[in-house]
Amino acid sequence: VQLAPGFPPGCFFGTSLEVLDASTLSWNTRLKWFVICFICGILCSLIGTALLWLPGGVKLFAVFYTLGNISALASTCFLMGPVKQLKKMFESTRLFATVIMLICLVLTLCAALWWHKKGLALLFCILQFLAMTWYSLSYIPYARDAVKKCFSSLIS
Repeated sequence: VQLAPGFPPGCFFGTSLEVLDASTLSWNTRLKWFVICFICGILCSLIGTALLWLPGGVKLFAVFYTLGNISALASTCFLMGPVKQLKKMFESTRLFATVIMLICLVLTLCAALWWHKKGLALLFCILQFLAMTWYSLSYIPYARDAVKKCFSSLIS
């Protein structure tokens, strides 16, 4: 498929589509970078949580927690490639969770850095966590159904 005139087939604005595909990296390299990004994400979230208890730490918590979630999301790009990751993120089963998660990532940073609203930053972090959890559960067969069943049994 030629997407840009004047470029050979398989090129997108002069960049080979292979660059956007995880298969250009060896499995060991992809796995190593997945682990590195995922651990960095966990560390950022933990550091943010520790900073939460310091005076004025809500801003740092929001930033580190959000960076941790972005790093954790980016880690899976190494396993399947960014294009495939984006396609999976925006499938109909994950669309709502993905959109809420991305909106909350942005709103968390806005609330913490520009609006200086600590309460909103915390609220958006909680919503980030819930959306990320719901998004992650979509990859486990029947996990969402099990969670729904648990909550409905708690309510009734």
